[in-house]
Amino acid sequence: MSNSHLLHQVSLTFADSFKEHRENLSGLLLTPDSHLWLGSDETSTIERLSLVDTEKFTGHQEFRVAEFIDLPAPEDQEIDIEGLAYADYYLWLVGSHSYKRKKPKPGNNDKKNIIRLTKIESELNRYILGRIPLVNGKLFSSCPHPQNPDVQLSAAKLEVTSQGNLLMEALANDPHLSSFIKAAIPGKDNGFDIEGLAIYQNSIFLGLRGPVVRGWAMIMEIELEDSKPGLMKLRKIGEDNKGYKKHFIWLNGLGIRDLLVQGEDLLILAGPTMDLDGPVQVYRLKNGVHLSENVLNNPEVIQEIPYGNRDDHAEGMTLFEDVIGEPSLLVVYDSPAKARLVDDSSVLADVFRLG
Repeated sequence: MSNSHLLHQVSLTFADSFKEHRENLSGLLLTPDSHLWLGSDETSTIERLSLVDTEKFTGHQEFRVAEFIDLPAPEDQEIDIEGLAYADYYLWLVGSHSYKRKKPKPGNNDKKNIIRLTKIESELNRYILGRIPLVNGKLFSSCPHPQNPDVQLSAAKLEVTSQGNLLMEALANDPHLSSFIKAAIPGKDNGFDIEGLAIYQNSIFLGLRGPVVRGWAMIMEIELEDSKPGLMKLRKIGEDNKGYKKHFIWLNGLGIRDLLVQGEDLLILAGPTMDLDGPVQVYRLKNGVHLSENVLNNPEVIQEIPYGNRDDHAEGMTLFEDVIGEPSLLVVYDSPAKARLVDDSSVLADVFRLG
């Protein structure tokens, strides 16, 4: 393990309209066609950049999720996209599924700000877990499978309910999570908060930033099947067919900020659950796509990620080997340090050697 695995930086250039959102990137995904897909935790759109060379992505295209998936609330309410994944010509995305607490505003007096800290809300669009067909760099509501034209690919989401969606309904009686969900504890207060998404065959892995319980982080594993056009439901998996499996991961008290599949391992970007700068580390959970239930998992730290003073919070990572020809990770940051902001529309991401 070393701090010195930074290989180089990559500039990501966006359209002017996205200027402010380059400072709250949260989801990141490099697809085999060398497109870089990004989600912001402040919008309901997905961004696509194209590879120019090993140190530059430009050609920003924006895709409105509402064009492909029916959102439960108006699209000016953020989805809070925290994770992106790619599998078999589908782009998958997940919202945070979290409550949020209002934060103090610099212009307010203390009394007003203390009142703001009482305000907790949940937004319906945050409960999106969905897939959108992705072929030749473009998103579609539906299209034929490129290698099997008899199969129709179609956009769909996990069915939404009054409790958020079917996953939240399934967790309503979970012995570890239900008390956090029922109490409406905000994500940044160690409440329920999905930030990682990874897919292996039929398994969808959701990494929880919170809650961290007695130092243990959690990964939820689910499988989805089509229920009605445009909708999916949980397949009955796990003990008692409850529709999910729950895995406990020791990350030294940190929560999960992103997940990646590499071979049959899971790579975990770990950072604080609460509103802290660091530490931030990458862990390798060997054979992580085949986890048994009722096991306490102890992955190894393979990389320390730098963090700033109230800035540079690593939020998204993706494998970068296809671009530079050696095992590596591309990492983007929420609240990037001013030195990362280049001209009016670009931001610098980091490439780390992957041990």
